[in-house]
Parts: sequence; C-alpha cells; structure tokens
Amino acid sequence: MTVGIFLGSLLGAMAIGIPIAYALLASGVALMWHLDLFDAQILAQNVINGADSFPLLAVPFFMLAGEIMNVGGLSARIVKFALSLVGHIKGGLGYVTILAACLLSALSGSAVADAAALTALLLPMMVKAGHDKSRAGGLIAAAGIIGPVIPPSIGFVIFGVAANVSISKLFLAGIVPGLLIGAALWLTWWLQVKRENITPPPRKSMAEVMESFRSCIWALLLPVIILVGLRFGIFTPTESAVIAAVYALFVSVVIYREMKLSQLYGVFVAAAKTTSVVMFLVAAAMVSAWLITVADLPSKMIDMLEPFMGNPTLLMIAIMILVMIVGTAMDMTPTILVLTPVLMPVVKAAGIDPVYFGVLFIINNSIGLITPPVGTVLSTVAGVGRMKMDEVTKGVIPFMIAEFIIMFAMVLFPSLVTVPAKWFAG
Repeated sequence: MTVGIFLGSLLGAMAIGIPIAYALLASGVALMWHLDLFDAQILAQNVINGADSFPLLAVPFFMLAGEIMNVGGLSARIVKFALSLVGHIKGGLGYVTILAACLLSALSGSAVADAAALTALLLPMMVKAGHDKSRAGGLIAAAGIIGPVIPPSIGFVIFGVAANVSISKLFLAGIVPGLLIGAALWLTWWLQVKRENITPPPRKSMAEVMESFRSCIWALLLPVIILVGLRFGIFTPTESAVIAAVYALFVSVVIYREMKLSQLYGVFVAAAKTTSVVMFLVAAAMVSAWLITVADLPSKMIDMLEPFMGNPTLLMIAIMILVMIVGTAMDMTPTILVLTPVLMPVVKAAGIDPVYFGVLFIINNSIGLITPPVGTVLSTVAGVGRMKMDEVTKGVIPFMIAEFIIMFAMVLFPSLVTVPAKWFAG
C-alpha cells in the first residue's frame, strides 16, 4: 500500500504536467499523510538539509566549468584535435565525434553540455560531408552520454551523496567503462558507415596534427590534473570541481583569449540556472528519501527481490531492467534520487560492491537520457541541430543497443569494472 501511494502520487503528478521537483514534493506529502506524519516543519527541514551538503558543491562548479569550456574555446579545440587525428578515415567525422566526446567527458561531466557542443560543432560538418543527418544526430546523442560516466561526473557526485559512497572511487571506477562505451560506439559506427558512400577529407600532415595538439594541450591538461589529484588524494572531488572551473576560466581568458570578461555574467547566469534546477531536485527528493527510510520501503523491496538475493548477477539484471524502464519516463537526476535510497540496502544485503553498482547504475541512467519518450539528450540534439525528435530517435537506436550490450556485459563480467577500479585506486 505504501509503495502504491508513493508511486501513484509521483506518477500521477507527473502525468498532469507538474514539474518533477514539485511532483517529488507532492509524493512526499502524500506519503506523510498516509503515515500520519504530516508536519510542515519536517517538510521544510528535509528540503533545506537536502541541499546542505559540501560534496554537492561540486555540481555548480562542474556546471560552471562546462559553460566556460564551451564559450572559451576549449571544446572547439578538442574537436579540432580529434579531427586532425582521425578525420581522414572513411566516416572519420563519426570517429571524431566519439573521440571528442570521450575527451570532453573528462572536462565537464554533463551529457547535455557535451551533446550541445558536439551538435553545434560537428553535425553541420557531418551533413555537409554526406552523412545521413538522422544517423549523425543519433551518434552525437549516444556519444554525449559518455559525459556522466568518464570522470569528472555530476551523476557520480549526486549518487555518491545519496548513497554515501566515495565519490573519488566512483570517479576512478568510471574511466574504463566509459572508454568501453566509446569503443562500442566506434564499432557500431564502423558497421553503419560501410553502407554510406562518403569521400573522406585528405589526411592532415604531421605538422598540422602537432599544431592542433599544441592548440588544445591546455584543455587536455585539465583531466590529467583532476585524475592525478584524486588518485593521490591531493584534493577532494568538490575541490577538483573548483579547480576545473578556475582553470577553465584562466585558460579561456588569459591563454586562449576567446572569452571576454563581459561574457562572464552570461556564463555565470547560465550555470546558475542549470544548477538551480539540479539542486532543487536534490532538495525535493530528500523529503521522499527520508520518508522511504521511515516507511521501511527498502526492507519491502528486499522481500520482493528475495528470489534473486542468492545470485548477485540475476539481482543486478533485475535491477538494471527496472532502471531501464524508469529511465524511459524520468530524467537522470530524479531517477538517481528516487531509486538510490530504495536500491542501496538491497545491493548491500546481496553483498554487491557499492562502487561497482554505482558505476552500472549511472551508466544505465545515462543511457536513459537517449531513450524515448523522455530523452533529455535527444531533445538537446534535436533542438541544437534543428531536427525532428523522431529523426534523432531513429538514428540513435543502433548506438543505444550497443551501449546496453556493453552495460549487460559488465553485469555478467563484473571484473570489467572492478579490476580497473582497484588498479586506478591503488
């Protein structure tokens, strides 16, 4: 009954068009009435406490870093470098998209920001080269979701806070899975482009490659600084976000000089707007998270999944399918905030490594950003690329299937995640 009231009120509020943050608050209030615990003071206190978290300070700074990189020329230089490396191969612009997505993922951690930058920079070039616009848009959308997997990742920050799991370990554990997703997209694009009659541009000379490398070396240094700092404990993930924002600002204004001080206001406002949406979601979800604990929903979930508890692989498959279904209707942040307090006790009871689970959980939620009907990254690519939503959806399907295959391979072979994670963590 408790589960029915929570899900019914949440889905009902969303169905009539209430924004997800307010829908979470409405479901929390409904659950409070059902449990005879309604108290406006408790409601307000949980909302305030939900956003009052030092690790969550990483979110606005990573958002700010992403905005600065797009305006300050860091993203464009990375795309240019990738173009000089693999642009001459048949279908080279697709490989450029994948390579640039992996590099940009190590800078911003936002799928939407990466997808918007890649669409603006590469989609016109791909169409001009003769690629099918639907397929090109689908590849860009699928590559954009590598952003929350390769560190730094806003998704890992939110999950780490909600699940009380080390964000640094999540960051380091996400490196190889993110690269595996990129490899899957590379293979899928190779199979797709074989059917296209595309004449690639001429190979860049070594001098041009080195020139583009020198141009973007300051941008490429940022992920190195962050990963080395996290690996050796020089700074925390929150501090790394501050370093990323300050470093990106310095490079954009002083070294590349593509960003004027007059543009700072617009950049800060854009980052603040995006941050406010995320943080309000987090604050609203904490009401539901507290009530989920009070109502003892995790133990009920454990009872429901009892047949799978003896087999961690079957349990993970069941959880991944559940998250896939939820991901078609909900965005990444609310899915993390709603499901994490319910699923983490189940995962711990089954003896599954929380870091391993967190990586697969974030990968699944990231793929949810390109699953219709509510695919935020699909909407971003369609909007920036001036395409119809169904065109992008049609183009993304082969790449989305490839990403799901990689995800379930990690479920069947956990060492794909755990072994590199232990190596990076030392």
